[in-house]
Amino acid sequence: MQRPDPTEYAPAFQAYLDRVPAGDVLAHLERQVRVTASLFAKVTEAKGDFAYAPGKWTVKSVLQHVVDGERLFGYRAMCIARGETASLPGFDENLYAANDGTSGRRLTDVLAEFASVRAATMTLFRGFDALAWTRRGTANGKPASVRSLVWILAGHELHHLAVLRERYGIG
Repeated sequence: MQRPDPTEYAPAFQAYLDRVPAGDVLAHLERQVRVTASLFAKVTEAKGDFAYAPGKWTVKSVLQHVVDGERLFGYRAMCIARGETASLPGFDENLYAANDGTSGRRLTDVLAEFASVRAATMTLFRGFDALAWTRRGTANGKPASVRSLVWILAGHELHHLAVLRERYGIG
């Protein structure tokens, strides 16, 4: 699958796409789940509750945000692949994080949710035919192609893994 053209997504997502290596993006997502799981397997439960500054998300909340983002981008891809023409809603990431329930969960449970959601995402994406990948729609008032959403999803995770390395000392 070719890297999407900039007309297929909102300019704000360019930084995510820039993080994704060349090649088969679905194969990258398959590898990425193993890399992320390996990274988090080394994080203690106590570190899961760490935030690098007051008002910042905890490690668990960052991972839950990646999960929520995957669900959101996967949902958008499914809707557009199926021919949806209505503009799909945006989401307030800080509102979601404030209500993510991670303070009462173990990091290992959030990581298991991540792996489960990725498996479902891969099943969805592998079921799209060639025509589905070319469909375009609107999400949060901006253009979105099915093809761009898979690349955005991959880059979103890479972005947050970089934040975890740089600001949280993980990895």
